[in-house]
Amino acid sequence: MRLDRGRFTVVAFHADLTLANAVLARAVADDTFPGLPNPRDRVLIAIAPDERRFRQWVGPGAPEWGAAVAIPDERRIVMQGSSAGSGAGNPMQVLRHELAHLALHEYLGNLPPRWFDEGYASVAAGEMDRDAVLTTSVALVFHGVPPLDSLNGLFAGGASRANTAYALSYRAVTELAALDPQRGLALFFQYWKQTGSMDQAIRQAYGLTESAFEQRWHDRTMLRYGALAVMANMSLALGVLGIVIVPLYVMRRRRDRRRMAELRAADDAADRAARSEVLAALLAAASPESPASPSPPDHANPDDDS
Repeated sequence: MRLDRGRFTVVAFHADLTLANAVLARAVADDTFPGLPNPRDRVLIAIAPDERRFRQWVGPGAPEWGAAVAIPDERRIVMQGSSAGSGAGNPMQVLRHELAHLALHEYLGNLPPRWFDEGYASVAAGEMDRDAVLTTSVALVFHGVPPLDSLNGLFAGGASRANTAYALSYRAVTELAALDPQRGLALFFQYWKQTGSMDQAIRQAYGLTESAFEQRWHDRTMLRYGALAVMANMSLALGVLGIVIVPLYVMRRRRDRRRMAELRAADDAADRAARSEVLAALLAAASPESPASPSPPDHANPDDDS
């Protein structure tokens, strides 16, 4: 099935027709992106009926955890259909994320590094739950906040590392936009397009060097999430420790109670034995064997001498 409206074309199998109509309606109704002029490129949105064809249409570069992929050079988005699991997320939010990639690429080409591209798409899609990843990040506790240019490699490091990279990138773009509460990223994008330099664009739009902004982002991220991450991981560690210790404590208590019961039983037996010995001794003393009575003396009769 093919649906066309405005600058969008959606193709899908009949089983995903309802989703295709919802995707097309949302794309047309919400076609502006923070700080960017309205995009004009035509966009093809392909809804894959199953995971096999999703990966086939995307190609070998599809990440295992991906719910959708934008291919800017082809102005194409491939999404999972209604058969996707719950891990695929909200399809409308996923659509918005991928459309933001295309809009950013249409205006700035290949200027944005991967971390900014992903961070901007997350901001445009309103993915505020990205922050929750940082509150439980073990890497944040033990390694701190990595440099911005190192985030690009994290996206290819597995789902867990990629989630951390998405969250830190989202936080970086949010911090950058917050430097100008009135215009957000608008002036920054204009200067970036004119100069081709992120550093020059940050200087002109916000009066900071790129390194100064990165330090600000680093410090504020650690201040805001470092303590939360420590507390969350301590709670987790204590919970795991409790799982290990509580059974040992219960076993120890049971063993102690068993030993006390054995000691009491031994004491009772010793007491009974001692009482028996004392009673036997008392009975023996109270019933002694009587000696024979002596015979009276034999007195002579004085009349026998008369």
